[in-house]
Amino acid sequence: MLRTGVRRFLEVAVLVLLAALAVIVVVGVGFRKAGAALVWYDEVASILLAWLTYYGAALAALRRAHIGVPTLTQRLTGRARTAVVLLAESAIIAFFAAVAWSGWQVVRVLGGTTLVSLPSVPAALAQSVIPIGAVLFIIAQLLGLRDALAEGEEP
Repeated sequence: MLRTGVRRFLEVAVLVLLAALAVIVVVGVGFRKAGAALVWYDEVASILLAWLTYYGAALAALRRAHIGVPTLTQRLTGRARTAVVLLAESAIIAFFAAVAWSGWQVVRVLGGTTLVSLPSVPAALAQSVIPIGAVLFIIAQLLGLRDALAEGEEP
């Protein structure tokens, strides 16, 4: 049930971010062609792309669709297979925990700054995707751990 809720949240977030990015780029290009370029659309489009990347990565992790080496774990059996899967999952979670911690430090440092082209938007808001996305990735990995352990087992 939790996994379904997280999956739906990530799917909606990815769709909304993708649609927003498409609209902003099309509008920005249209204004530029009309000779009245928007000063903010480049920066906002870049930020949306980063958000889309982090949320999309978490969704891919939840679906166990990231690049990997499944042949290794499929050839192993029993405890060796379980150990390799747990080691790999632990390494991924440790990496994203470090990313989350580092991202939080970035957000704290950017506390009083704003976007260059939109001074009313805090830079910390834009950069908060780093710790949020990393935590979402960790959650996705943990929710998919049972599947990772079960892959390759005989039915």
